[in-house]
Amino acid sequence: MKLTGKEKFSYGLGAVGKDMVYMLSASYVLYYYQDILGVNALAMGIILMAARVFDAFNDPIMGVLVAKTKTKWGKFRPWLLIGTLLNAVVLFLMFSAPPALDGSGLVAYAAISYIVWGVTYTMMDIPYWSMIPAFTEGGKEREGLTTLARSCAGVGSAAITIITVMCVKALGQGSERRGFMWFSLIIAALFVIFILITCFNIKEKSTVNVEAPSVGQMFKALLQNDQAMTVVVAIVLVNSAIYITSNLVIYFFKYDFSGENWEGAYTLFNTFGGGIQILAMMILFPLLRKFISSLKIFYVSFGMAILGYCLPAGAGVYQYVQCIFALYSGIFYLCGQRYAVGADHGFSGQYGGLWGIKEQAQR
Repeated sequence: MKLTGKEKFSYGLGAVGKDMVYMLSASYVLYYYQDILGVNALAMGIILMAARVFDAFNDPIMGVLVAKTKTKWGKFRPWLLIGTLLNAVVLFLMFSAPPALDGSGLVAYAAISYIVWGVTYTMMDIPYWSMIPAFTEGGKEREGLTTLARSCAGVGSAAITIITVMCVKALGQGSERRGFMWFSLIIAALFVIFILITCFNIKEKSTVNVEAPSVGQMFKALLQNDQAMTVVVAIVLVNSAIYITSNLVIYFFKYDFSGENWEGAYTLFNTFGGGIQILAMMILFPLLRKFISSLKIFYVSFGMAILGYCLPAGAGVYQYVQCIFALYSGIFYLCGQRYAVGADHGFSGQYGGLWGIKEQAQR
């Protein structure tokens, strides 16, 4: 039985919600703790790096847990719901650091909240993407739903980059700290509502029974597959560039580019970039996919991203052009990379995943 419009809408809405919280954390947690609360920049850098290293082990472990889950509600929805509820709470706490904390206490709070946020996000994210085969019939329907979900995720992340700074300013009434607290509460609530709609309207129509390998077996399969290793390295490099860019661009506008009215310029910049992101994922990629493979789109986007970052800094309007082109190329690169891994190679999960890598190695 084919997917209904209600099911497609519900699944896409979940993607909007989860990428809203992801982008809020990815783009603003460094700014919140380092610029607003005064945490040492080196300490925050170590925290962010440690969290990424921890994720390398956390993700496959979560994949194994999901694969071994058997409930009357299915394998995926229980984890999706539990992970969402926990992640929403942690998101609010992460952007609501107690005023009494300072120094080492604030560093510890930032480290614990950020790492726990990453764990609970993984708890929700892996079952979200892995559940697609459980309620689709495969082929074009599965690929179409994946494309829809990626597009909706782009809408969620673009919305956060556009509205965050102005909403924080309005909600905080002069206090960015208070503004982020209220804004994170609103986003967390929307996240829960959107995922609840997904869980209630998406039913697992078939049980996806896959062998649950150990973490060691998955890493062994990865190391034995040179193509999979290439994909993983590319993903690491792409995500590193995205994290660096998304975390530092706000500093560029606040301190180097726009002066006292930096919020308006930053919002305009992100509005343009967000619009390009949505157009690239919903219109441009499907159009190009009719003529060339996703892998070729990936190569083109890769070159555009490098060119965008390498353009020399100029003055006046040219700086806007430079920044916009860099953001555009980076987003388009991300779009091409995601689909190149997901659509052409059949990997499952947000980052391709060690499950998919293991399957490729067995082939």
